[in-house]
Amino acid sequence: MPTISCDKEDLYKALGKQYTKDEFDELCFEFGIELDEDTSESKRPIVDGVEERPQLKIEIPANRYDMLCFEGIAMNLNVFLGRQQTPNYRLVAPPNGELLTVNVTKDTERIRPYFSCAILRNIKFDKARYESFISLQDKLHQNLARQRTLVSIGTHDLDTIEGPFSYEALSPEEIKFAPLNQTKVMNGKEMMEFYEKDKHLSRYLHIIRDSPVYPIIYDKNRTVLSMPPIINSNHSKITLDTKNVFIDITATDKTKLEIVNHMIVAMFSEYCAEPFTIEPVKIVSPHNGESREAPDLTPRVTQASAGFINSVCGLKESRESICKLLSKMCYSAKPSQTDSDKLDIDIPITRADVLHQADIMEDAAIAYGFNNLPQNFPSTSASVAAALPINKLGDIVRLEAAMAGWSEVMPLILCSHDENYAWLNQKDDNLAVRLANPKTAEYQIVRTSLIPGLLKTIRENRRHAVPMKIFEVADVCYKDSSLERRSRNERHFAAAWYGKSSGFEQVHGLLDRIMLMLKSTFITREDGLKNEKVQGYWIEEVDDPTYLAGHSAAIFLHLDGKPQRIGTFGILHPTVLKRFDLPFPTSTLEINLEVFL
Repeated sequence: MPTISCDKEDLYKALGKQYTKDEFDELCFEFGIELDEDTSESKRPIVDGVEERPQLKIEIPANRYDMLCFEGIAMNLNVFLGRQQTPNYRLVAPPNGELLTVNVTKDTERIRPYFSCAILRNIKFDKARYESFISLQDKLHQNLARQRTLVSIGTHDLDTIEGPFSYEALSPEEIKFAPLNQTKVMNGKEMMEFYEKDKHLSRYLHIIRDSPVYPIIYDKNRTVLSMPPIINSNHSKITLDTKNVFIDITATDKTKLEIVNHMIVAMFSEYCAEPFTIEPVKIVSPHNGESREAPDLTPRVTQASAGFINSVCGLKESRESICKLLSKMCYSAKPSQTDSDKLDIDIPITRADVLHQADIMEDAAIAYGFNNLPQNFPSTSASVAAALPINKLGDIVRLEAAMAGWSEVMPLILCSHDENYAWLNQKDDNLAVRLANPKTAEYQIVRTSLIPGLLKTIRENRRHAVPMKIFEVADVCYKDSSLERRSRNERHFAAAWYGKSSGFEQVHGLLDRIMLMLKSTFITREDGLKNEKVQGYWIEEVDDPTYLAGHSAAIFLHLDGKPQRIGTFGILHPTVLKRFDLPFPTSTLEINLEVFL
């Protein structure tokens, strides 16, 4: 969770009250944030011979981008306390009546295809506001923008540049300007070399360094504004004296592009001469259908069920009452005229975190007060906690294996493609869920077997005394096009014996014990196939390349007149042991637990 520092005196002034630490801590709890530290109680750093003013360090949920600065925290708490209405963000025409224009060229598709912008007119900065403005940009870069890879923000003194602007992509050698806080003019390639040793900017160079073109923003006179996502031009840098701010935003993610724009203008339009007004900019981008006026301040329209909110929270509030609660969380809500259960809700541009009526329900509960919610829900509530049957079954099997002297392990659910297939002498059956962009070769797919995880666990602990007896009860995953999510989980039980002897009889004994505990008796294959009423399990030799020839068996379960194969056990093939760096014989067992439900 991000931690935001706010000047204690300024925040209490903005909230219209001097709080004690306990009072403010309680307010934070009621709103769903947390007071991490009040620095007035500790020694503060000395800056320019003056002790730093007391700060309140507040932990903010990672999805609340609208509270990553002093302005957002003050505004949300004031609305929550009923001290102010939700701001009405408005677009206003420029002084001369003609919108500034940004022309986006097609070559930008090769590097950072999306562009957005806005203008804040007649803004009044002081030192605290300026630092908060810069800090919010940095927080958004690190959090939502994923270290500038998805979105990058540039801010410029509009009075030092002249529209129309152009967003282009040029070769590094063609780009020449003096970067921020520098006087020497450099080209794109020279800047990459110059900032290699810069502690702050060096971590962003990789984003565009190897591209044949770099993104660049020019004004009418070919004066450079910025080379996103690396550095702004020194020519247009903002200062405490800046009155008109031009904000440029480039991105590889279209959704996050507009979220960032909304957050910046919503938080700092408060300081414009006419508060909460933003001047739009005309973006001309015909090659990708992105021509428009930005930003769009239209609230998102949705509906929520009053019955759903009441049932989950255990309340019996009227629709009108719920609408009043939601107004404390910056929504505009009213009862629907077409449905007696629905609420018509406008979600403001600051609430990008609201994706579902469950989010609206949570905000209604916060506004009502978590401590005020009923202690006991009505008996008709569906919120009665109970373990899932598969979890109860897994716990039973887990306990039985542990009581038999086997140790439980919990390997990772991701593995490499080779570990799941080639290292087990298996062919790819195209059932594994693959990661679209794996960062390492070790985590390429979601496992379809528990065996690789057990063998890797033994490998990492092979210096310990033998024999080792380990087991795991966990999920594997398979593709399944019949389901909406295109995949399904399946709960398995697996065990491995590693020692100087093969341990085949050990895993066989564990299998018999587990099946006995699951009330499945051992029967012969003939009994199972001849008599549909007979229920139990049997084993028969199977040719499986993972195991030593003649030393493996398939496990069949006869249940409700239908025989089905539920697992395999045996002594692992020497090539499998060699790939996993295991010098001693190993026997493994794996069965599907889902069939016992």
